Amino acid sequence: MKPFIHENFMLQTKAAQRLYHEHAKDLPIIDYHCHLPPKDIAEDRIFSNMTKIWLDGDHYKWRAMRANGVPEKYCTGNAPDQDKFMKWAETVPYSLRNPLYHWTHMELFSPFGISKLLNPSTAKEIYSQTGEMLQTPDFSARNIMRKMKVELVCTTDDPADSLEHHKKIRDDGFEIKVFPTFRADKSMAVENQELYNEYLGKLEEASGISIAGFDDLLAALNKRHDYFHDLGCRLSDHGLETFYAEEYTNQEIKTIFKRVRAGENIDRDMVLKFKSAMLVYLAVMDHKKGWTQQFHVGALRNNSSRMFRSVGADKGFDSIGDFELAIPMSKFLDRLDNENKLTKTIFYNLNPRDNEVVATMAGNFNDGSIPGKMQFGSGWWFLDQKEGMEKQINTLSNMGLLSRFVGMLTDSRSFLSYPRHDYFRRILCNILGADIENGEIPGDFELTGQMVKNISYYNAKNYFGFHDDL
Repeated sequence: MKPFIHENFMLQTKAAQRLYHEHAKDLPIIDYHCHLPPKDIAEDRIFSNMTKIWLDGDHYKWRAMRANGVPEKYCTGNAPDQDKFMKWAETVPYSLRNPLYHWTHMELFSPFGISKLLNPSTAKEIYSQTGEMLQTPDFSARNIMRKMKVELVCTTDDPADSLEHHKKIRDDGFEIKVFPTFRADKSMAVENQELYNEYLGKLEEASGISIAGFDDLLAALNKRHDYFHDLGCRLSDHGLETFYAEEYTNQEIKTIFKRVRAGENIDRDMVLKFKSAMLVYLAVMDHKKGWTQQFHVGALRNNSSRMFRSVGADKGFDSIGDFELAIPMSKFLDRLDNENKLTKTIFYNLNPRDNEVVATMAGNFNDGSIPGKMQFGSGWWFLDQKEGMEKQINTLSNMGLLSRFVGMLTDSRSFLSYPRHDYFRRILCNILGADIENGEIPGDFELTGQMVKNISYYNAKNYFGFHDDL
C-alpha cells in the first residue's frame, strides 16, 4: 500500500507531476515572513522532544485540540510534554480534511522520514523516534534549516528589539541569511495609554532618544529603522484590522501625542487619526529605503475575553473579521501614490470575501516601475490551506499577473513548518497541470515550468532587494 505522503502527493495529473518534479521540487526556500525566534537560530537550539518544537506556540493545533475536547492544560498548560503529544496524537485522526492533517504528516515525513500516520497506536513510537533524532546535532535548529534547503528567512521584530541574536547569527557566518522585519504596530497603539507609554520607554532605551514629543517618536523610529536596515532588513509588516485613512493635520497628531504622554484621555476619532498618520509616516520611511511593506488585515483578535485573561494573546482565540476595507485601503494608498512615496507592497487579507477587493486594489497602484510592485499575497492564517491557496491563485490569475507572484511563506513559529512551501508548490503545479491537461494553457513545459520556478523562488529572490554582501 502506498504511504499517504509520497512523491506525487496532491499531484493529480501527469502534467502536474512533471511541473513539480522538473521545476519546483528542488528549489531553495526564501521564507520572507515568519515568526521563528531568532534566539533559537543564534544558539542553534537542540529541541528535547516533539512537543517543544511542534506543539509549543502552535495555536492551530491548540484550536483543534480544544475542538476535540482536550483540556487546556494539554494545550497552553503545564501538563508533561509527552502527555501533550499524546493528546495531539488523539486529535489528529479527527482532523481529516483540515490542513493540519496534511501538514502533520508532511512534517513527519520531512525532515524525519516518518511515513506512518500519527494516531494513538503510533504515538509513543513516533514520539520516541523523533525525540532521539531531535537530540542529535543533525536536528539542531540550523541543521533542520539546512535539511529543508532554506536560503533565507525574515523574522518579525519590534523596533525596540535589540537584534542581538541577528547580529550573532551574522557574526557566526551562518550561510543561511536571517534578517529582521520591522513591525512597528506597538508604536501606533495609543488606544491603551498605559501600555503605550510603557512601550515608549523601551523604544527610548533602544534608540537612545528621549521621546517627549511626536517629532521625538519619529526620530526614534527612524533611528531604529536605520539600524534594522544595517542588519539586512528590507521588509516591514503591519497586523491591522483594516487600513486607517482619516484626515489629519500634523498639529493635530502632535497634540494627540502630547495628551497621550500626559496621560490624558483621547477619543476614538483621535485614535484613528493617530493610527492614520503613523501608517503614512512608516510607509514613507520604507519608501525612502526601497523596502517592501506588508499588511496583514482582517483578524478579529482575542474573542474570548475569559481565555485572554487566563492565557493571554496569540493562543488560538482569534477569527476572521468583517471590517470595511476598500475605501480606507484606497485612501491610504492614494495618499502615498500622490506624493510618489508608495513603495513595494504586499497585502494579505483574512476574509476570503475580500480576495477580489484586494487583488483589484493592488492593480490600481501598479505604475510600471517594478514588475509586480503591488502584490496580492499568499493565503494567510485561516486561508493558509488548499482551498484558500487555490482561491488566492485563481483570483490573482483573473485580476492580475500570477506569473509575477512572489509566492509562499510559512508565517510560522516552528522549524518544522517548511513543508508548507512544498505544499504550496504542489498545489500550484496541480492547478497549472490541470490547465495543461484541459487545454486551457499551452502544453509548453518550458513556458509554464519557468512560471513555476519564478513563483516558487526566483520572483521573491529578485523582488525584495536582498544582496549577497549583506
